Amino acid sequence: MNPTHPQARQAVVIGAGIGGLCSAARLCAAGFDVTVLEQHDSPGGKIRTLPSDSGPVDAGPTVLTLRHIFDDVFRTLSERLDDHLDLIKLPVIARHFWPDGSVLDLLDKPETNRKAIAAFSGQKAQAEFRQFQKDTKALFVALDQPMMNTPEPTPISLGATILRHPKLLPAMAPLRSLSSQLAHRFSDRRLAQLFSRYATYVGGLPHQSPALLSLIWQAEAAGVWCVQGGMQALPKALEALCKRHGVQFRYNSAVASIECEDGQISRIALDDGTYIQTNLVIFNGDPRALAAGALGPDVATVAPQTLTTDRSLSAVVWSFDAVPHGLDLSHHNVFFTNPDSQEFHELQAGLFPREQSIYICAQDRGPQARHEPGTPERFEIILNAPPLRPFPQPEMEFQTCQTRTFDVLRRFGLIFDPQPGPTALTRPADFEQLFPESRGSLYGQSPHGLMAALKRPRARTPIKGLYLAGGGTHPGAGLPMAALSARHAVETILQDRISTLASRQTDMRGGMSTESARIRHGQSRS
Repeated sequence: MNPTHPQARQAVVIGAGIGGLCSAARLCAAGFDVTVLEQHDSPGGKIRTLPSDSGPVDAGPTVLTLRHIFDDVFRTLSERLDDHLDLIKLPVIARHFWPDGSVLDLLDKPETNRKAIAAFSGQKAQAEFRQFQKDTKALFVALDQPMMNTPEPTPISLGATILRHPKLLPAMAPLRSLSSQLAHRFSDRRLAQLFSRYATYVGGLPHQSPALLSLIWQAEAAGVWCVQGGMQALPKALEALCKRHGVQFRYNSAVASIECEDGQISRIALDDGTYIQTNLVIFNGDPRALAAGALGPDVATVAPQTLTTDRSLSAVVWSFDAVPHGLDLSHHNVFFTNPDSQEFHELQAGLFPREQSIYICAQDRGPQARHEPGTPERFEIILNAPPLRPFPQPEMEFQTCQTRTFDVLRRFGLIFDPQPGPTALTRPADFEQLFPESRGSLYGQSPHGLMAALKRPRARTPIKGLYLAGGGTHPGAGLPMAALSARHAVETILQDRISTLASRQTDMRGGMSTESARIRHGQSRS
């Protein structure tokens, strides 16, 4: 397809998750006519809700960090995020509870955090946290450009960064896992347990994830925002942004296959038997679905590593309304087990832990919340669970999930009235049904191993005209990373189109055929 052909400015985005919505916005800003196909009836992907008498309850991601990435998406279309979405910065990042009755609030200012940790665990812990804060900030700043903000990070570019900043190496602790490095850093095991949990935010186990993941703390330390109206307001605002600029959305439109001709995208077949002609597709879904052949044989060569690498964690999620009794909750809350708990080893073995740390989002609580005590509130509770395996696993029965959630919380002194029923529960098998071929995994490939971040699928694929975006691709899991993957995808598209056009012009001047130029360019991408 000649880049000047009218169809060359048409693009299709498959999936209206955060990566797909941000891709659509950026493609639109670059001058493309964009159609978004979504198999479900609303935007958001893993940002989803369940109904309750108190209104829609979040049933997916609840934490929004690095808001500047979303500001930039609106800015590409000459709009301001604040004109369309109310984001409230939380003064309490999260409230943490332990079985011994201790409680620690992490806050949005470094100095107040140091004071809080000193009051919680003493001056030695405060000094250890100060060093942790300094080291993780240095890592975050140094790796931001060569890793997160680069579409194609390489070991060479990362190595060059370390050579320029050799003091980073001890903070990276390349021979340690996250849990072992934090046990070395913090004399108070509760603090090591708290920061080890950040591995689970990207679907990893602390004892198998690289120590480098400690830098996730810096994303939260820079600010955590509450989305007024619930997390679903974010994809709704992005959808409205795209619609204002001409993007077309087609919901309840499942894709049966992506078809190619001569190694290039040619059309999309829908489940209803219709076709969309296009030579440009951004796939915003789990790349494993492509590799597993769920979208046809023509694209099954994409992301083959996803079939053999470990999958990230899944979850057991409760979404309900109830009256809480017994504890003062913040918006984000974590209830830890004893530091000697075997929860992560049980997860590694493919088991749903008998007792584990529990996260609760009190959706209606925050700086601007006005809630009457004794009246129902909306809650999302998340417990880690293993992804589905290719061999049979014990089923996570409702009663088991209920007992391992609410009996643990009751021992902390927290009771919900009434307790939620089966319709409030989402389990790994449900996530697999919602997002086929994911094995119920919520974050794509696992982050285990020092080089895991370099093994994730990238935006560019071996198939001309097919690109990837979303939490299953580089730079990784989480809402801001999914949004950043969209920028990588669109920048890669524009780079490839410029390269193709320049190659054609050069070959024409040299007397070579444009067909030969196209084939040679395609080979260089595989």
